[in-house]
Amino acid sequence: MTDFAAIILAAGKGTRMKSDLHKVLHPIAGKPMLMHILDEFETLSPKQTVVVVGDRREQIDAAIAGRDVVTALQDPQHGTAHAAQQARGSLEGFSGNVLVTFGDVPMVRAETVAKLLTALDGGAKVAVLGFRPSDPLAYGRIIADASGSVSKMVEFKDASDEERAVNLCNSGLIVAHSADMWTLLDAVDNDNAQAEYYLPDVATGAIARGDKVVVIECEADEVAGINSRAELAEAEQRWQAVRRADAMAEGATLKAPDTVFFSHDTTIGRDVTVEPHVVFGPGVRVADGVHIKAYTHLEGATLASGAQVGPFARLRPGAVMEENSFVGNFVEMKKATLGPGAKASHLSYIGDATVGKDANIGAGTITCNYDGYFKYHTTIGERAFIGSNSALIAPVTIGDDAIVAAGSAVSRDVGAGDLRMVRAEQLVKQGWADRFHDAMKKKKAAQKSGPKK
Repeated sequence: MTDFAAIILAAGKGTRMKSDLHKVLHPIAGKPMLMHILDEFETLSPKQTVVVVGDRREQIDAAIAGRDVVTALQDPQHGTAHAAQQARGSLEGFSGNVLVTFGDVPMVRAETVAKLLTALDGGAKVAVLGFRPSDPLAYGRIIADASGSVSKMVEFKDASDEERAVNLCNSGLIVAHSADMWTLLDAVDNDNAQAEYYLPDVATGAIARGDKVVVIECEADEVAGINSRAELAEAEQRWQAVRRADAMAEGATLKAPDTVFFSHDTTIGRDVTVEPHVVFGPGVRVADGVHIKAYTHLEGATLASGAQVGPFARLRPGAVMEENSFVGNFVEMKKATLGPGAKASHLSYIGDATVGKDANIGAGTITCNYDGYFKYHTTIGERAFIGSNSALIAPVTIGDDAIVAAGSAVSRDVGAGDLRMVRAEQLVKQGWADRFHDAMKKKKAAQKSGPKK
């Protein structure tokens, strides 16, 4: 494939999003839509990528920091062709194909871009990307023959009834060799109701001067633009549907697929069972044979083979469940490792901790890891038994085979094989409760029978 440069148009205000966040930075599956595009393009190794910015430029500059991407400013903004022209200075000296796309069209695939770029190999000067939606609505139409040779590009408002009957629509993505792209962009005029310079006129201008223009087709979902919160939700739904299908095709069981939500970087092994209403945040790695029960939320967590978690559990960043470990209902883990075969069955918080092999964490156990200023670590040895309703006040170490009695507040290390019991002495006052109840009943009766005010 010929060397190419990518121009991504992201200068618009995105007013329909009604957000302080730039439109192209709104996430799909936890990743900003602009990053979806950049990551997909990276697989094709572009020689240069230019993001054309305008409104809230500082947000995009911060988001792409550290990437091999440059920005070009469009100010004032006079249309999409004018926006593409702003990248010219950044691409000075580049000789290859130039692709122009949009920052709010995040689902276009690398394979589709490759087809569009190689479409120029047959002598075409310009290639455009078309699609056939179920309802063409007011999209611009592409008039082409069976071979994909384009004879006309027309906006819906300017199309005849015959042209409107064509269901091949213009996505807006376009590619031309740099020598042609800049010449064609320079020739675009703003003789229209909005007095703006429109990118499709690059193809129209090429046709007018007798150049060959071709269309490559893709699925409509690939080029669906996102301009509102509702369209963002629709894009999320489409992305999730594809990811769920992939997970099941790769050997995972999703009990209720529509209720499971993946992150863009979730990895999930074979023979994994995911029950209803499970949410994967960023950074989750799930090995083979894991069982994730209903209403569990995972983020930044690693689960080894045979681990079980949930229902109603929460694994926060840094949570590691080793082989055959178990986390039950209403257990939260954060920056903690649960060793092989270890169990925290219910109602516990394990934070900044290391739990050894086959240890048991009783219900209501808390690792008290924060003093309001700093975090401290708790170490629990192999086969240790932590009784219910215990508070382990970090930093503290519980040795191998040690037992912490239920209800203990442990602030000092417990040696291997030791029992630590931290409880107040139980005091029994025989008959005290009966005398208390009798006194209170008499007092209440006296209040009821007293004079009314």
